[in-house]
Amino acid sequence: MKYALITGGSRGIGRAIAIKLAKQGYAVVINYLNNDEAAKHTLEQIVAEGGQAELLRFDVGQPEAIEQAVEEWQQRHPDEYIDVLVNNAGIRRDNLMVFMQNEEWNSVLQTSLNAFFHLTRRLLKDMLTHRHGRIVNISSVSGLKGMAGQVNYSAAKAALIGATKALAQEVAARKVTVNAVAPGFIESDMTGDLDQGELKKLVPMKRFGKAEEVAALVAFLASDEAAYITGETIAITGGL
Repeated sequence: MKYALITGGSRGIGRAIAIKLAKQGYAVVINYLNNDEAAKHTLEQIVAEGGQAELLRFDVGQPEAIEQAVEEWQQRHPDEYIDVLVNNAGIRRDNLMVFMQNEEWNSVLQTSLNAFFHLTRRLLKDMLTHRHGRIVNISSVSGLKGMAGQVNYSAAKAALIGATKALAQEVAARKVTVNAVAPGFIESDMTGDLDQGELKKLVPMKRFGKAEEVAALVAFLASDEAAYITGETIAITGGL
């Protein structure tokens, strides 16, 4: 059985990825932080459709919590390892930089960037030992072009792209691929407070993307068909 861990997997893009990977035959490990109801609903849907899933609650922004959660999972699965890691968890704390508070900067980088480092490092050894692994980092169009009011978010997501390129070179010989996906405006909880009417005018396709469309791309990058793709950042933005 191959296991896939999706951080922030209870809602939005993470939820769609979890459901898609379960349909691809992975036993899905759904990480979440607070929303027990949403996490349970995602798990129940996967199971109802014939898939396998389990919940793993921990704060990706806390290195100690990551260590404890992974250790407990490995104790329950002594003969298994996480074959696919999707670093999806992220938060927004938008503000103009001149007004941005330390907490707004630190919390975004802690969740969107530092979590990638701590969790990926913890799971990487097993992938290298087994000579197979897929790491997919969910970046953002903000990390590609920058967005006003998102200096913190753009910095974290751009750094994630750089880390993707560097790590891909370190682990390619062991058949571990590392890629990034950079969504644009996607219908999800994270974009619920945005003015879709105005923002759609910026998108050549004149619509927001769907979480399922992002999930399809992630599932491809996690598959054997994508074995020769690594170090890449693929934008999914409707032409933005």
